[in-house]
Amino acid sequence: MSEQTSTTSPADQVPSAPDPRRWKALALLCTAYFMIIVDSQIVILALPSIEFELSFGMAGSQWVMSAYLLAFGGLLLFGGRTADMLGGRRMFMVGTALFLAASVLCGFAWTGSVLIAARVLQGVAAAIMAPTAMAVLMNTFDDGKERNRAIGVWTGIGAFGATAALLVGGSITQGLGWEWIFFINIPLAGVVLVIGPRLLRETPIRAGRRSFDPFGAITVTGALVLLVFAVAEAPVVGWGSGRTLGLLGAAAVLFAVFLLVERSAKAPLVPLRIFRRRALVGGNIMTLLVSMATYGGALMMSVYAQQVLGYSAILFGLSTAIYAAMSIVGSNLAGPLTTRFGYRKVAVFGAALLTAGAYLLSRVTADGNYWTDLLPAMVVFGVGIGTTVVASAIAALSDVSADESGLASGINNSVFQIGAAFGIALCTTVSVANTDVLATDPRAGLNEGVQAAFLAAFGFAVICLAVAVSLTLLRKRTSA
Repeated sequence: MSEQTSTTSPADQVPSAPDPRRWKALALLCTAYFMIIVDSQIVILALPSIEFELSFGMAGSQWVMSAYLLAFGGLLLFGGRTADMLGGRRMFMVGTALFLAASVLCGFAWTGSVLIAARVLQGVAAAIMAPTAMAVLMNTFDDGKERNRAIGVWTGIGAFGATAALLVGGSITQGLGWEWIFFINIPLAGVVLVIGPRLLRETPIRAGRRSFDPFGAITVTGALVLLVFAVAEAPVVGWGSGRTLGLLGAAAVLFAVFLLVERSAKAPLVPLRIFRRRALVGGNIMTLLVSMATYGGALMMSVYAQQVLGYSAILFGLSTAIYAAMSIVGSNLAGPLTTRFGYRKVAVFGAALLTAGAYLLSRVTADGNYWTDLLPAMVVFGVGIGTTVVASAIAALSDVSADESGLASGINNSVFQIGAAFGIALCTTVSVANTDVLATDPRAGLNEGVQAAFLAAFGFAVICLAVAVSLTLLRKRTSA
């Protein structure tokens, strides 16, 4: 199979006329994805207001964000598998309806406990929506140029959503109240529910007996939740603390049990044979590393701009718009570049830009400024992120049969979420460990920690580049 167009196996390709509604369908899927990404970030700027009005403590208010992320990250595999078993369009609509109901409950939450419970429901809904939407996208666009372009647009929407959340979250909270960061989902989800059944194409349903693997779902979900929670809390309680080690140990045990269950299950949640696909494994390793570099680097950009350079939150949001814009440019370039050169070469190109951008960020100085220290680095880093994420996603979804596209998408989304948690936690730990608290100039002391964390992100990018190069070399040896 040609590398440029390898997103399904030849046996699964059924010649048919392109769906005339495919671009409208993509716009609708991207609207839903935009909601998911915005809701993972927009709460950050509303937490002080939520904490005050619902009488949360500082620790309690953090769960308004963490509850969503843990449910989202923990259930992605299960959500993706439902697309293969019950149909991607059907489950996408179910997830959207649940997301709408949960958003209404969030906005009308009368206590902190109700809000956290509603955020869990939102996370569950997002875990169903994200992989099923990708499965529908894969089934809507034919293998090759158009599908690569669609994946690039999808990825760009993710970058845009994360930035938009930080740009408008504060304004909505201040002008309308924190409740409206949830209420804005109502019209968007409503449009998806009304138009979706007419625009979206149903995905192939897995042949044979449609039975689920509840024990596998429970063990892998528990393992993912414990892993993400342990990593997220590690910078606070310590990597060597009994709490962190206990959580990591429990996650490892659950993963081991999950693997044993999957080997003997009649209808496994994750058929282990899927990991025999070299492109899927390599693409997901790259996804993990680019996510670590992206989220770790973005966090340190915020620390540097606001605490070292003294920017306000609003000014920082505006100044980093170029970073998100370049990520969108990179993701939209990656589609046609992949069609022409193949995802392996594009992955090497993107990872090289990612590495160069992270290196430029590691050279920030305490007396630097936006134009010389941040802007050039953000341009290179942003293009590298967009290009690499698209190339790694195409690799991870290559050679996957149509009735396993939901599972493959769920795996890729899960890996990205885990990478984000690891990247933030590791860069935070490195920054704290290397900050000179005794420095005469506090900004200079903090800058030392920021530089060290950027070097950690640089390390993630270097490993990502090495994986991309190895995929290229393996391809050449196989072809020889």
